[in-house]
Amino acid sequence: MRRISLIVVAAGAAVALAGCSKESPDIKIGHAAPLTGGIAHLGKDNENGARLAIEQANEAKLKIGGKEVKFTLLAEDDQADPKVGTTVAQKMVDAKVAGVVGHLNSGVTIPASALYKDAGIPMITGSATNPKLTEQGFKGIFRVVARDDQQGPSVANYLASQNKPKLVAVIDDATAYGEGLANEVEKTLKAAGVDVLPREKGTDKTTDWKAVLTKLKGRTPDAIFYGGMDATGGPLIKQARELDVKAVFAFGDGACTDKMSELAGAAAEGLLCSQAGIPPQAATKAFLEAYKKRFNADPILYAPFTYDAANLIIEAMKQADSTEPAKYLPVLEKRVHNGASGRIEFDAKGDRKDAEITIFTMKGGKVEPLAVVKGGTTQSFADFMKAAGG
Repeated sequence: MRRISLIVVAAGAAVALAGCSKESPDIKIGHAAPLTGGIAHLGKDNENGARLAIEQANEAKLKIGGKEVKFTLLAEDDQADPKVGTTVAQKMVDAKVAGVVGHLNSGVTIPASALYKDAGIPMITGSATNPKLTEQGFKGIFRVVARDDQQGPSVANYLASQNKPKLVAVIDDATAYGEGLANEVEKTLKAAGVDVLPREKGTDKTTDWKAVLTKLKGRTPDAIFYGGMDATGGPLIKQARELDVKAVFAFGDGACTDKMSELAGAAAEGLLCSQAGIPPQAATKAFLEAYKKRFNADPILYAPFTYDAANLIIEAMKQADSTEPAKYLPVLEKRVHNGASGRIEFDAKGDRKDAEITIFTMKGGKVEPLAVVKGGTTQSFADFMKAAGG
């Protein structure tokens, strides 16, 4: 009898636990970015955006499928390495995440996206800009920032029209992101009648640029564009000024951060750079206040976009009344979302429609927005904010 009683009690406990799990299903959403290494600060910023969205969703006690759900962020360090990135992606798949926000780097996001596509798990990146990502034709792969074939022409045209260089040097870090962006810049400059020197290359680990810079100094370019991240772009411009290279420097979004001033000091003053979207300070007041309160810091770069990416997944689940990827993906594809970074709607490839590009300069150790490019039209940042009611 005692044995029977124990079995009955154990069975009852199991049923009770099962009942609890049904009332509060644990829904995992993945996030992947470099959390160690030279651009860990950008990876953590991206993670913070996704984490804030998930914490707010849990505070709201959402119900999906008639049950209150709890979201958990499965955060992984992909080390900005394509091989590590695919390992992380497989880990996400094995963990049965319901969706993924990430990765940060194009060179990592592109190979990882194949694993998510095969597993039927929607992925939204808030920072990977290489066009190849969405040109693969993979269902369920999205981005909420502009592409390099939008960003490259924007910064190149701004450089050409405002600084009027006759000769430009282009350097890249040999990654999918850096090389892809540099290609777009070079193509646009040549189309504008600007002479471009033969391409120079480094890697995403290069911090000693003296050989490249000494070679370029002899050619006296009026401007130098670098496709790469701030961890390598900072030393580049610092060493250039030490060698008395007087060219105007321009960068893409990977090096469009205040970290450039920390790495290069006064040498960073006056640089031009672009971001594939609106600047963090142009995000909604509600997001900026919530981010500051939660992390005791301001967003660095793409946190508003990863915040929006996470919310897009969550809102699609709510609208579909299901956390199953196959059921909420059709809703996600067609959803219009008014987020921290503005209105988001995807085209047939999974790219954001009407994405903005912002042009910045470094002033007083901070990157400050100069202009916003949208649909080929450039307006001053002040006018953009005025039109947006900011």
